[in-house]
Amino acid sequence: MSIQITTLKVLAGHPEGRATHADVTRSAAILMSSGVDWSDRMKRLAARAPDLSIFSSGYVIRDDSGWQITDAGRAFLTSIEVATCESAVIELEVAQPALTAEADLPPNVVRITDLAERRRQREAA
Repeated sequence: MSIQITTLKVLAGHPEGRATHADVTRSAAILMSSGVDWSDRMKRLAARAPDLSIFSSGYVIRDDSGWQITDAGRAFLTSIEVATCESAVIELEVAQPALTAEADLPPNVVRITDLAERRRQREAA
């Protein structure tokens, strides 16, 4: 469930991985309403752990002062994030340098070599 992944992310971002229930709720609400990018990312991560239960798995512990992510929770979060990165292979097209003709330049661009040539022409005149 993506709310559980969001909870892990929120706790991992707090000092010592600890936050009050109110802080977790507020932060999760902000993130979940921040847009499609966050929602899509959390859905992709949640798909890697469809039966996730952060409390019964021991990834988050609750006590009177709030919630805290455990080392196992951090390791789990890292593992699903790494797995997502590895599965998303992106091929980048390497741009090859090319000489551009003057006609390809926008009208507000002046080549430095053109300036040097103009200076020589003025000096010769």
